[in-house]
Amino acid sequence: MYDKEKGLFDAFVKQQMSRRELIRATGKLGLGAAATGILLNQAQTRAMAADFDWMKFKGSKLKLLLNKHPYADAMIANIDTFKTMTGMEVSYDIFAEDVYFDKVTAALSSGSTEYDAFMTGAYMTWTYGPAGWITDLNEYIKDPAKTHPTYNWDDMLPGLRASTAWNGVPGGELGSADAKQWCIPWGYELNNISYNQKMFDKVGVQVPKNIGEMVEVAAKLKADLGGPYGIGVRGSRSWASIHPGFLSGYANFGEKDFNVADGKLKAAMNTAGSKAFHADWVKMIQDSGAKDWSTHTWYQVGTDLGAGASAMIFDADILGYFMNGGDNKEKGNIGYAPFSANPAASAPTPNVWIWSLGMNNAGIQKDAAWYFMQWASSTEHGLFGAQKMDFVNPVRASVWKDEIFRKRIDTAYPGYLNQHDVSAPGAKIYFTAQPLFFDLTTQWSETLQKMVARELPVDEGLDKMAEDIDSKLKEAGLG
Repeated sequence: MYDKEKGLFDAFVKQQMSRRELIRATGKLGLGAAATGILLNQAQTRAMAADFDWMKFKGSKLKLLLNKHPYADAMIANIDTFKTMTGMEVSYDIFAEDVYFDKVTAALSSGSTEYDAFMTGAYMTWTYGPAGWITDLNEYIKDPAKTHPTYNWDDMLPGLRASTAWNGVPGGELGSADAKQWCIPWGYELNNISYNQKMFDKVGVQVPKNIGEMVEVAAKLKADLGGPYGIGVRGSRSWASIHPGFLSGYANFGEKDFNVADGKLKAAMNTAGSKAFHADWVKMIQDSGAKDWSTHTWYQVGTDLGAGASAMIFDADILGYFMNGGDNKEKGNIGYAPFSANPAASAPTPNVWIWSLGMNNAGIQKDAAWYFMQWASSTEHGLFGAQKMDFVNPVRASVWKDEIFRKRIDTAYPGYLNQHDVSAPGAKIYFTAQPLFFDLTTQWSETLQKMVARELPVDEGLDKMAEDIDSKLKEAGLG
């Protein structure tokens, strides 16, 4: 019986039979969903091992630096597949996000050889890459001797491929022809609306379709619910408060952080369009945001939605995903919707956060590390994480087309697939790549705090901020 089952799944992986035919055949054999998933994963692993010497570095011992995250959990749950296929050993250190990036910076900047590969955000590579701390992965991706023939780099969503590549020139376009691939997309989040359907039904409002409606709907929710506030967005003094919902809405109006001309940068946050968007955003928070908004990070925005303290959030879609499960009070009540802040826009343009894999340039076993990185970012592992774990959002188009994954998400998280599918074509990093990113974006968040606190008028505040940023750019030789 095992040989028959094995042959069945091998034929499917080789595209010799359709998924419908596979489902029909497994049904006749009496295979349940769990057994089907295991056998499919085994067949995919066998296919991946064909025509490539995965045992080339047998006996090598890799060490990873990981952030505590469901993406890391999915990899750890499947790591024995990699060990069996390659004969390598893998160990790892895991840290919470509040200290994780300090750990990465310390390891890379010191030239330590302790870690071979690590998790990173794409923004961080704007520092790591020019400093020489990480490896340009183009040399591996484009080398057939080092990369499995079915790795299919082009299967990665194009906005994510481009957003993780930069030529190192301040203001240089992400994904340009001369860009270096500083990291490999692993899992990502785009920014849309997650909302409490029960609360929306109680008040009798519809999901907002633009920033004007969002301001109005959030205010009505707060006024009529008698307790929960209308909308959750990040507000702490950090670059991380600008990049999710705020920049997604801002970019939807065609607004930029900087203009680039003749290789020089100039602040663009004080245009008329920018001032109008800031005014709406500030009013929304003042009227309908959390009382302690200026302290809110990703964590507070999410937990308030899950606990029923807020009626909706404009933040990472996966944040709404996680709040609709586990032990959260509002489990089962969360809905999802794409969001275009600009009523004239044809589609959403969400800014993205991309958890990625980077290679330590000081590492002494880079080829072996690449074997791990290509396995961890492969279609095969992506399918395992998407079907069996909370590996959302996957970065490969093929995984998003997988019927098992789509059925699971659509059944348990109604509306989630639609918000992603509508938004994914316009999802990318909308910031301008430049070495002062963290400092200047944190300054932006600080200015926003002062506006919400009514310490600074919007127009005057943006003019002053732009002037100050231009001065800093000139001092750094960038403006």
